[in-house]
Amino acid sequence: MTESISVERFRERRQDEDVVVVDTRGAESFAGWRLPDSVNFPYKPGETVTKEEFQAATGAASDDAIVTICAIGKSSYAFAEALSDLGYDDVAVVEGGMAAYSGVYDLARVPTPDESVDIVQLQRRAKGCLGYVVGCRETKQAAIVDATRQTDEFREAAEGFGYEVVAVFDTHVHADHVSGGRALADDLGVPYYLGERAAADREVGYDYEPLSRNEVVTVGEVALKALYTHGHTSESVSYLVNAAAVLTGDTLFVESVGRTELQFSGEEAVGGAESLYETLHGTLLAEPDSVTVCPGHFPVADDGSTSITPGEPVAATVGERRQSGGLLQADRDEFVREITADLPEKPPNYERVIAVNTGRESLDDEKEAVELELGPNRCAAEE
Repeated sequence: MTESISVERFRERRQDEDVVVVDTRGAESFAGWRLPDSVNFPYKPGETVTKEEFQAATGAASDDAIVTICAIGKSSYAFAEALSDLGYDDVAVVEGGMAAYSGVYDLARVPTPDESVDIVQLQRRAKGCLGYVVGCRETKQAAIVDATRQTDEFREAAEGFGYEVVAVFDTHVHADHVSGGRALADDLGVPYYLGERAAADREVGYDYEPLSRNEVVTVGEVALKALYTHGHTSESVSYLVNAAAVLTGDTLFVESVGRTELQFSGEEAVGGAESLYETLHGTLLAEPDSVTVCPGHFPVADDGSTSITPGEPVAATVGERRQSGGLLQADRDEFVREITADLPEKPPNYERVIAVNTGRESLDDEKEAVELELGPNRCAAEE
């Protein structure tokens, strides 16, 4: 009998024992996004497979522990059954497949110089998305920033740390994943904030609380100041939290900077790159060295690998980022040349994702949302 295991149990097994992870999706899907150290054996239910064929393709021995995975858990379950019929005794299948794996989160508290502020980072491991619960330790009120569509993860994180959510923010209109910010705000009956240019520049078609340059929203005794950080997109804002941390969305990361051509291309490409340069050096890197940079993403390669340790905060200080190498050390002309010439592959389905996040289109069901989001984020320019 094939054993079905949750993604949480799957992660535990990979940490504690040697397992052969076999991905039964097609070769193209596997090449675009996969788990680290997994092997590909495309399979459709009903197909015939021999032990010799399987061992030749994967190198798996008869006594190896094997875990199968696919997009949503169907073909991998059938394949696990086939392996059991071939005499493999230790075979399990990941319930929900890569779709379930893409919804796994870790939590990390981000240290800041201000002890009155509590910043909890939610790390969506498979996609490299980062969202935040920003709490006031004194009043136990909190804001949620850049929530993904798995909104229960954010609600439970806030509740788990004893916070009442009184506001929801997004840094910008996301292109790599479906935002859960507006839905979460509606469910909680609290204000939903975006930069004031979202309606005019990005055709956002729903109601939100528009934030002007340097406008401050108070959550308990914590001040979130909206910094106008155009460049990645024209309506992007970053949130300066009590002058102790800054939530930078996709404008500044701990290892790179945001890309610009998802909105600015063609004749607008140079202007978008120049705007990003001005934002980085004139706004974000102009903050004091001690301010903690809390980005909206961390890098995940197509092979699923990342240098980030689960449960450890993904953050840096302004001083560390200012002194780092790469594009942040380039002058304006070199920066613009690099940003406009170095164009990594665009996020999968990004135009449709933007249409959903602006309210111009809607999703029919959970399956469509899962398919729309499959794949890693690609919101950073390569350094």
